[in-house]
Amino acid sequence: MGKKSLIQLNPGDKGKVQKIDAGGNATRRLYEMGFNTGSNVQVLKNDRGPLIVSLSGNKIAVGRGLAQKIIVEDLH
Repeated sequence: MGKKSLIQLNPGDKGKVQKIDAGGNATRRLYEMGFNTGSNVQVLKNDRGPLIVSLSGNKIAVGRGLAQKIIVEDLH
């Protein structure tokens, strides 16, 4: 277990959001999408294009640039 950016997780991997390492607008946008500290997230798709994650029972697409700014604790 360690801290990684969301983009480093493989499909099926789970993580717990530790922090958002972005500017004010991007951070606020991610919080509004549900990426709050302590939230559990599971990667469904991570190849080319946006990541598809499961967050609180919802499927959410996150651009690769934003996904790099979401720091998670890798829970596998």
